[in-house]
Amino acid sequence: MNTYVSRDALAFGTPEEGPELSRRSILKMTGAASGGLVLGVIISTPGASQSASAATGDEAFAPNAFLEVNPNGRILIYSKGPEIGQGIKTAFPMIIAEELDAAWADVVVRQAPVNPAVYGRQSAGGSFSIRGSWDQLRQAGAAARAMLVSAAADQWDVDVSACATANSHVIHPDGEARLSYASLAVLASKFPVPDVDSVPLKEREDYTLIGTWVGGVENEQLVTGQPLFGSDQSLPDMVYATYQKCPAFGGKVLSANLDHIRSLDGVLDAFVLEGTGDVSEIMPGVAIVATSTWHALQAQSALEIEWDESEASKDSWTDALAEARGLAGTKGLETKISKGDVDAAMASAAHTVVSFYTYPFVSHAPMEPQNCTAWYRGGEVEIWAPTQTPERGVSSVATVFGLPSEKVTLHQVRSGGGFGRRLYNNFICEAVAISERIGGPVKLQWSREDDTRHDLYRAGGFHHIEGAVDATGKLVALRDHNVTFTTNGERAVTGGDLRESEFPVPLIENAEITQTMLPWKIPCGAWRAPGSNVFGFVFQSFLNELSVAAGRDHVDFLLDMLGEPRWLDPGSIRSLNTGRTADVIQLAAEKAGWGTTLPDGHHLGLGFYFSHGGHIAEVAEVSVEAGNVLKIHKVTVAADVGPIVNMSGAKNQCEGSVIDGISTMLGQQLTIENGRVKEGNFDQYPLLKMADAPHVDVHFIQSEYRPTGLGEPAFPPVAPAVCNAIYAATGQRVRSLPLSLEGFVV
Repeated sequence: MNTYVSRDALAFGTPEEGPELSRRSILKMTGAASGGLVLGVIISTPGASQSASAATGDEAFAPNAFLEVNPNGRILIYSKGPEIGQGIKTAFPMIIAEELDAAWADVVVRQAPVNPAVYGRQSAGGSFSIRGSWDQLRQAGAAARAMLVSAAADQWDVDVSACATANSHVIHPDGEARLSYASLAVLASKFPVPDVDSVPLKEREDYTLIGTWVGGVENEQLVTGQPLFGSDQSLPDMVYATYQKCPAFGGKVLSANLDHIRSLDGVLDAFVLEGTGDVSEIMPGVAIVATSTWHALQAQSALEIEWDESEASKDSWTDALAEARGLAGTKGLETKISKGDVDAAMASAAHTVVSFYTYPFVSHAPMEPQNCTAWYRGGEVEIWAPTQTPERGVSSVATVFGLPSEKVTLHQVRSGGGFGRRLYNNFICEAVAISERIGGPVKLQWSREDDTRHDLYRAGGFHHIEGAVDATGKLVALRDHNVTFTTNGERAVTGGDLRESEFPVPLIENAEITQTMLPWKIPCGAWRAPGSNVFGFVFQSFLNELSVAAGRDHVDFLLDMLGEPRWLDPGSIRSLNTGRTADVIQLAAEKAGWGTTLPDGHHLGLGFYFSHGGHIAEVAEVSVEAGNVLKIHKVTVAADVGPIVNMSGAKNQCEGSVIDGISTMLGQQLTIENGRVKEGNFDQYPLLKMADAPHVDVHFIQSEYRPTGLGEPAFPPVAPAVCNAIYAATGQRVRSLPLSLEGFVV
């Protein structure tokens, strides 16, 4: 384990990550007449209130409160961000409880209301939750602790600095006497608010809760089937709806057998919505309202719609692949970076390698399809939605329906997976539109087929890539032509734009990255570790091709590129640190047994990637039997994302990323022709089965830097690790995903 150096290094990191919400926070403490100490955090954003009104009676549960200390011993902590399975509903309160010095057994966690003027950023995406809220939450807990200590010191008539805290108690300077937080709650509320910059934060070596193993706060409800998810919501007199859109993106309804649908058992109404034409809002379609979701889905299967597809997508993957292959060996229309003399370096190199890599469009495939419960009444809307961006959901509804934002109330509910899909709130807008039309509460439920065929997809892509190594086995030149897609002709789709900082480009003297964008209408969106999830496969696999051509051990080849420990782009949150890179590569190799004797037929492959602030290396151990039967026995993960808040949650995140990565690379692809997605359910879009899942061995380097996210960075390294191991086992180089295209089965 690496040791901690200073509070400043942990709080602000190196390099500097720019303005933090927490540095613009004003902490406010107010007393509750009922005997509670309430802590609110008001973010200094335009239009935000700069004070917290005095809480009295039931107002102790005011929506701007981060935590409340009650005389009954209960410490209520609100988790501000959406819980999508990443464990943030446990991790956020742990950060507050750590600085508060609260006994975890005393803590009760609740989901915070949606109020970004009070809580700041309330979304889950980009693995930003911990990184963006770290200081804010620490200061919230520390400020409450300071007021409790002041109250105890006043009772004892001792100096504040001589008191200590632990397990929801303030401890007398004599080390014996102690007062519980519960007994101090009323008095503490009368003390002045400490200045945010003067509140002492714990040194890392003093942590007692952060870095431990804590089970999820909703684990019991999950395993006992409690109604936590969007699909579980229920309201009095609620009806149920489905919504059918054109199979080809952009199509409009010409006619539909609405009279027949209305005559079906359980159906209450069926009607056309013209929509806004914006995929993030409402596309044209037919809504069916029924007495149950089952009745609505049955009626949806009986729909007969004539579509106007004159402006709809005609996109074809077959055509795109042919066009991309025709561009191989050419330069892209856009130059991302060009440095040195690539042609000269290639000409004088000892070995050169030329390859063509492809990867398909894929769907998010969360286990819970999109859904939303909405009630439009009296010029106001109330919404219950599993969204990753609740504040954006509020603003979208306000915009589409011409309402003031304060007339839109959105309740955060647990999501059954997100992976970027629930960054987009079209399902919310659809539900509100249906509720407005029928004048009552409605639950909109997408089917699995709806979810697969009306996603915002991870874009497929193509790379013509060349590299060269010199006589010493050193990488001296790299050239890549990235062929991606564009929906507006101006910029690449989300996750398709190749950055000039792509590893290992900054480390190479001669490099050229160019890009061509093919026109595309089908919507694309953020998909777990956007860009990184495909570029990791291409570049880390190709680096293995180069190390083989050079006749070098792959670990040594990678380490040789890194040089001395340094930030490649100081001052940027996207900056890779070569020292941290070397550390995780060496740790993963060591723990996986790199260079040691393995069981017969077993081989190792390594992949590294820097994504969303996380430095992660993974080693896959595989065997390949007759008939290209692939067995992935084990994946070893070495991660440096700074200090770990919850070891249990962090391990789960790494394991989940590896499983998701393997599932995606084995057999998932979308067949897109004539603007349509063929695949609908898991019989055509297979997920990894439990029997085929490998053992995942996770190791963390608890480095000195501020914490960064973990929901995405463990995903990109697994595909190249497995593919490089396949090459070691068979000599067959995998350059196209999914592996089923290369003839592999599990």
